Amino acid sequence: MRSNPAPPWAHPCESVPVNENWEQRITAAWATFDDYPEERAADFRAVIDTLVAELPEGTPDAPFERACAWDSTGHSDKAAPLYREALALGLTGYKGRRAKIQLSSSLRNIGQAEEGVKLLTPELDAPSDELDDAVRACLALCLSSLGRDREGLSLVLGALAPHLPRYQRSMANYARALVEPEDSSGA
Repeated sequence: MRSNPAPPWAHPCESVPVNENWEQRITAAWATFDDYPEERAADFRAVIDTLVAELPEGTPDAPFERACAWDSTGHSDKAAPLYREALALGLTGYKGRRAKIQLSSSLRNIGQAEEGVKLLTPELDAPSDELDDAVRACLALCLSSLGRDREGLSLVLGALAPHLPRYQRSMANYARALVEPEDSSGA
């Protein structure tokens, strides 16, 4: 059973020691994202860039936050290399998992869904957290982009089943049946 999702500020940077005040300010900056209409997307990215400039050189959070800003403003092509950089620099834990989810989504958006599938499939066996359903949803989208809709639907139904007030067992069984080979023995 999953616990209640923690608020975003409850996951301080796991990669390197980052000032708690910085974490609060980056969280506050992200809370203003909807205040920036599309024509002011560059202004929002500048806010994130200003905060990122405070981080020590080589901190994986820097490319991660920049990737998030590019991604959130509709530039998956610019976000993908930054997510890769953050992961290569050692971004792990909660933010590392977010980076994998978001990179997979960006890869799908730029026509590299197969790479997204390869990146997210191991996350199905990762320790459970509140990002499990996001892993499955993003992986389902990548699979669908590759014409593997039954596998994607299976993941989505499997993720949805525990949240239903009824029919959890039936939906979980239907999810499995979508990807299990049909019994050809006639039994």
